[in-house]
Amino acid sequence: MKYAFVFPGQGSQSVGMMKGFDSHPVVRETFEEGSDILGQDLWKMITEGAPEELNLTVNTQPLMLAAGVATYRAWNKVTQSRPTVLAGHSLGEYTALVASNAIAFHDALPLVRFRAESMQRAVPEGAGGIAAILGLEDDAIRAVCQDAAEGGVLEAVNYNSPGQVVIAGDRAAVERGMALAKERGAKRALLLPMSVPSHCSLMKPAADALGEYLKDVKIEVPQIPVLHNVDVSAHADPDEIRKALVAQLHNPVRWVETIRMMAQQGIGHVAECAPGKVLAGLNKRIESSQIVLAMPDGAALEDAATTLGGNHA
Repeated sequence: MKYAFVFPGQGSQSVGMMKGFDSHPVVRETFEEGSDILGQDLWKMITEGAPEELNLTVNTQPLMLAAGVATYRAWNKVTQSRPTVLAGHSLGEYTALVASNAIAFHDALPLVRFRAESMQRAVPEGAGGIAAILGLEDDAIRAVCQDAAEGGVLEAVNYNSPGQVVIAGDRAAVERGMALAKERGAKRALLLPMSVPSHCSLMKPAADALGEYLKDVKIEVPQIPVLHNVDVSAHADPDEIRKALVAQLHNPVRWVETIRMMAQQGIGHVAECAPGKVLAGLNKRIESSQIVLAMPDGAALEDAATTLGGNHA
């Protein structure tokens, strides 16, 4: 059976998000490994931390990477079956690269921490904004961004599903864009719990810094193809992977195209490999021909292994 795994990014974090994996020791072990790498107690943060702490980009990115890797390791303990292709939404692309063995976990955690710090430096806390717009066509949202920018930065940055696009840029411009989108018929416009305006041109300084950092990160040929956000293509050349990661930071996430590309490749099932069901919800609205699964806890993971793999380890 041809199936894909997808890994979420920021926005899927929550206190207690790994509680459903208590029967899979490798999950806690992965967080302990990550804590040793970063010198920070990641497990305590997701079990006892305040939501405000989790929502800081410098914390969210390592936490979500660890959560995705932990879930994938739990999958590998349960079944010998492996996905045909991988993808990740924004930060989740790094988790996909770890799952594909292109980047080692011990390199990926400091990498995403550096990425987060660079993003926060590029746009100070409170200066930027990011919001989801529901119920408008893509062209209408691009027009809203153009009309509401008023000399600031306001861009469509995540094409998440038909009728759901995320905009980002200067905080005041985002607020104007939210109001204008509602005037023009959007069903909802809501600020997202993220402390930086990802994937817009304000991130270009962070992308430049990331490019320098990536020069010293060891990247191998992925053992499972990873579709990248920026060009909806899989790359085997490590330098092409580096370029895709740098470009991703200041260009839109083309998620709708990514899921449709999987369908074109004959992928009949897509499973979200992480706590939460954010991508599963989006994917159902993108490609009706695919069966969508989520693995928010250990029981769901085991059910998915039966459905997708059949051959338990």
